[in-house]
Amino acid sequence: MTTPSEPSVTVVIQARLSSRRLPGKVLAPLAGAPALVRMLERVARVRRASRCVVATSTEASDDALAALCERHGIALLRGPLDDVLGRFVAAVPHDGGLVVRLTGDCPLVDPALVDRHIERALEALGREDTERVQYVSNAVSRTQPDGLDVEVMTAEILHEAHREATTAYDREHVTPWIQRHARVAHLTQPTDLSGLRWTLDTEADLNFLAGVYAALWPDSPAFTTADVYRLLCDEPERIHTDAEPLSPEERSAWVARIRTHLGTLSTGALTGVSTSASTPGAVSPERSEPCP
Repeated sequence: MTTPSEPSVTVVIQARLSSRRLPGKVLAPLAGAPALVRMLERVARVRRASRCVVATSTEASDDALAALCERHGIALLRGPLDDVLGRFVAAVPHDGGLVVRLTGDCPLVDPALVDRHIERALEALGREDTERVQYVSNAVSRTQPDGLDVEVMTAEILHEAHREATTAYDREHVTPWIQRHARVAHLTQPTDLSGLRWTLDTEADLNFLAGVYAALWPDSPAFTTADVYRLLCDEPERIHTDAEPLSPEERSAWVARIRTHLGTLSTGALTGVSTSASTPGAVSPERSEPCP
């Protein structure tokens, strides 16, 4: 948690139950509990976070999600289904702190990785010069598995986006306007593992995630991303990508790439390789369906 002298850090998890590919996916069971609950267990280990809020819609389809949050004592904010940016702004205090955007379809979220993004943003927050970074993410220049996305922005730039963003796309996807107008730090790692699929959007994704949780959670509820990597190396048949089915040779190649990455973790494999102003049109890849 942050200390009283530090800027507040609000984690906002956007979630909904009306997914087109896998309706109700955030309530799907992982090791005996809903995926969103498992995700929140991991978010609770983010050391730099001040508070966490789930942002969902006011639609009746999300009433079950609201009830889940109430049962588990999870802070909840409800707003328009398609104006997700508006939901975020409503969840964020006007105190000049930081906002972490996560999506509810990422039950393998890495607490240490989130902290790394927050720390990079905090480094810049105290600077007064015109080059001060306003947005830090691994979701634009992707090198990590799909499902480990983190976006950290200043509350100031979020509120500016709320005032200035007018298109349906910008309102629904929250950060494209910011990516086009803010000064951005891209956090990447030397080994590109972005082809691995760890997000929750399809039945195949759920099968993969359920298998990971069944293998790791009972003995180690606080299992790490490195634990997942080691599991995939030991049992390469679990490796899950968009390009399936994978041949034995392709799985072996993935194991070699993952082991290369594991070998660099102790040397600080995650690095900020680029800190620069966004260029017009530099938006994140468009999802094929609305954001959670």
